[in-house]
Amino acid sequence: MPEPVQRYPNVFRSLAIGPVTVPNRIFVPAHTTNYGEDNLPSERHLAYHQARARGGAGLIIFEGIRVHRSSLGRRQGVTGYEDAAVPAFARIARAVQAEGARLFGQIIHLGRHIDGNFARMASWSSSAVPWSGLAPPPHPMTQAEIAEVVQAHALVARNLVQAGLDGVEVTLAHGHLLQQFLSPAVNRRTDFYGGSEANRARMALETLRAVREAVGPGVAMGVRISADEFLDGGLGLADMQRIIVHLCDEVGIDFVNVSHSAYYASATISTQMADMAFPADRFHALPRGIAASLHAAGHRMPVMAVCRFRSVGEAEAMMQGGDIAMVGMARAHIADPAIVRKAAEGREAETRPCIACNQGCAGYLALSLPITCLSNPGAGREREWAIEPAPATTRRRVVVVGGGPAGMEAAAVAARRGHHVTLWEAAERLGGALLWNERMARRRDFSLLIEAQERALEWAGVEVLRGRTATAETILAADADCVVLASGARAAATILPGGVMAMTLEQALQAGDAIGSHVVVEDRLGSWAIAGFIEHLADLGRRVTVLAPAGTPAWQVNIYSSFAWRQRLREKRVRLLPLHAAVRLEARRLTIADLSTGEETELRDVDTLVAPAHAVPEDALAIALQARRNVALEILQAGDCVAARSALEAVFEGHEAGRRL
Repeated sequence: MPEPVQRYPNVFRSLAIGPVTVPNRIFVPAHTTNYGEDNLPSERHLAYHQARARGGAGLIIFEGIRVHRSSLGRRQGVTGYEDAAVPAFARIARAVQAEGARLFGQIIHLGRHIDGNFARMASWSSSAVPWSGLAPPPHPMTQAEIAEVVQAHALVARNLVQAGLDGVEVTLAHGHLLQQFLSPAVNRRTDFYGGSEANRARMALETLRAVREAVGPGVAMGVRISADEFLDGGLGLADMQRIIVHLCDEVGIDFVNVSHSAYYASATISTQMADMAFPADRFHALPRGIAASLHAAGHRMPVMAVCRFRSVGEAEAMMQGGDIAMVGMARAHIADPAIVRKAAEGREAETRPCIACNQGCAGYLALSLPITCLSNPGAGREREWAIEPAPATTRRRVVVVGGGPAGMEAAAVAARRGHHVTLWEAAERLGGALLWNERMARRRDFSLLIEAQERALEWAGVEVLRGRTATAETILAADADCVVLASGARAAATILPGGVMAMTLEQALQAGDAIGSHVVVEDRLGSWAIAGFIEHLADLGRRVTVLAPAGTPAWQVNIYSSFAWRQRLREKRVRLLPLHAAVRLEARRLTIADLSTGEETELRDVDTLVAPAHAVPEDALAIALQARRNVALEILQAGDCVAARSALEAVFEGHEAGRRL
């Protein structure tokens, strides 16, 4: 047995899930990709899941497959009730199974989370309780509609079996329809689908019985549950321990996949895909608690755990003790589809890390865009971009200017293609603007990305020159065939009337204790960077006041992180002033304007005003080189020197530049 497999004896054992055997204990949980086309599985889905099966995952669970027209939310969502879905799923099943993995399908009705605009009908739920204060109230389902949706689950399950999938997962999790019936926070019914716990579980039980009958004994059938809704008046762990035992007593369930949260407009939604601000083991007790209740009741089916497992080593540790049979790694597989195979082959250091930034996955999901990954720009582009870039037809001399995330990515990719690459960085350390995250405890996981990029440079054979300043003359003297400019942007701050200049984030982070005890932050950027900085100040015990001229702070931070961020700020007594802007700062007195009325008020005892403006691209070098039209030098730009944005765009553009050369 290879040494890495010996180190992970639990991970690299096969497992029987009902009638199905999977080759190892790591699975890719169902996660929305927005890769659907006209509500059907696509070739993009096929390439995406095939790459992860080839990368060593033992089991892949296809994302939520809608069972009914009332659950359609957008064209990218996938249905399973149309006849055309069967051959599309069959192609994906064959591709995954050919790599040695197994494919299950998650069947789902989203209930009140569908606004009805796409299908031109009201959303359906147990009761007329909207999921947020901005959402329309759903239609309380009639008993006839309940029966219709129960049978719709069975129809989709039969279609998936016909397509050759190995199993189905019925979702009772994340606040979707069946959980909306289960939860006393949502279910206000007075018929026999409401009231008591047994009544609230009735639709789930009827659905599971119908699906079990539809798929028969030769197909694995299980459930995904939220072990805790983290919702006032909702279901907690003790409730779900009783409910899952009741369901397993009544129906032949082959596995229980344990998640948490409810899709509701509060901090609970931010726990579903917990970002780097959460401790990695924050939710590990939940699947253990579910397993304990099942085992005590005599049920020995596999129990699966998910959320923020970043490495195969962490998965192995979770499975020690035997109560957890499998570990799901969704974002880790987005970041590196071969994470399991690399661990099996002792190549873990080559793994692209998931840093739980939630920018390309959850962020794009919230925008209804196809998901991607900051760490892995190739996620979702497996058809266009082979995981290993094709060798260049002509070996060229390449100079990359700038050792931030864009420059490091461009240099490593170009070198892997066979080019002779030299990376110039003016500072003594690589990492660019990402290095500032080291000063903020909740943002330090960005260092994992920097470390991975540095290793990639070394393995690709990139010559790295630190302390090297680039000019048009020095670049031309290098006799390169092409140059990639990734020189970043310079920080800027707001200048108040009267000439008083506020601090940039970088200046404030560098100031240390000199920043004082009362810091006012004006957010005109809405970025993850400023959100992290605000919380960092609060964590240090500073008194923090946030001005939000746009009406809300950190508006670029998606709902899968922002609700928890706001809750933490509230707990730390950070004061938010929407529609307010700084006007004057004199003798520790800051005059602010209410932008809705024009009225001015004063904040006293203000030690520091931090008001970053949009950074200015460092594009002078590009302009100087492009002015030399007689020079046969290919010039590419990537990252903030094009326009100041986030690391998500920087890494993508650097990767794209490396492939273009």
